[in-house]
Amino acid sequence: MLQEFTKLVSEGNDLNEDQVCSAITALMYENIEPEVKADFLIALADKGESTEEIAAFARELRERATEVILDVETRKGEIVDVCGTGGDKLDTFNISTTVAILVAAAGVKVAKHGNRAITSKSGSSDVLGALGIPTDLSPADAATSIKDKGFAFLFAPVYHPAFKNIVPARKVCAERGQRTIFNFLGPMLNPARPSAQLVGVPNPALCEPLAKVLQSLGIRRGMVVSGAIEGDERHMDEISTLGTTTVAEFYQDKGFSVSKLSPTDLGIDDAQLSDLEGGDAEANAVTTRGILCGEIGGAKADAVLVNAGAALFVAGAADSIGAGIELAKGVIAGGKASAKLSELGG
Repeated sequence: MLQEFTKLVSEGNDLNEDQVCSAITALMYENIEPEVKADFLIALADKGESTEEIAAFARELRERATEVILDVETRKGEIVDVCGTGGDKLDTFNISTTVAILVAAAGVKVAKHGNRAITSKSGSSDVLGALGIPTDLSPADAATSIKDKGFAFLFAPVYHPAFKNIVPARKVCAERGQRTIFNFLGPMLNPARPSAQLVGVPNPALCEPLAKVLQSLGIRRGMVVSGAIEGDERHMDEISTLGTTTVAEFYQDKGFSVSKLSPTDLGIDDAQLSDLEGGDAEANAVTTRGILCGEIGGAKADAVLVNAGAALFVAGAADSIGAGIELAKGVIAGGKASAKLSELGG
């Protein structure tokens, strides 16, 4: 069956929802060779995944995930996720993970969905582990942590057990130098079903289609961003302090827009890529702790503040990104960020 779908997409045809469901079932089968699965994923990528196909993949995989059940009281407020798809290969420190803790310290409940490092030296799971923050919470414990502490890390393999049968195929694709749809599905598969999301992607062309997918999945308020680096063809999967950021923004009740954002728009000084350089998990944990405790400022802190400002805006805790930046500054200066880090185990 999967080979039939490979032929279909190779001829330029899009898959409908039923075909996507069947393709996912085949991808989950342990007895189908990784090379056969890789051929399908590469053919789909070469064709170019349609917004409808991405949405269908996301809906089906969300249905197959182990859900984090949050009570009605917890659901009354916004639940936000802040993450990048990864893959920018820039080896910056863990900006979005630091942002997630800072946003939680500001009083917004955060369900951080992530994994170990794939293309970087330190993924969100790695740096949180180095900070002493639990990364292997069960669904019940994660729900309790979100309710009581305003933060939980949801380690993707715990909530998507069937993915283990796709890993070998993804490795084959990587060996062939090919990305797949799974490179950017992660943020759409958060098992806590957040109501608001700030998502970073390493290609500005993905901002609008992925924002439309998130909107179609019922996310109430969201922003998908890709940050340019002055003098470099690459892009960050964050809001950039190194150049202009493409922003696709939506509200379920107010529509959809695509715009550009520069550091100067937010009163932030331009930085250099070297200013944001990261290291291994231990080194990045030191950076995260230093920023949250107010001991590290400059370009690293600016990168966190800009993205935290956007996350607080998306979560409805601030009326603008600029107001969110000021709120985040106050959370650090007032010791709330340091206190939240300690509360979480860091």
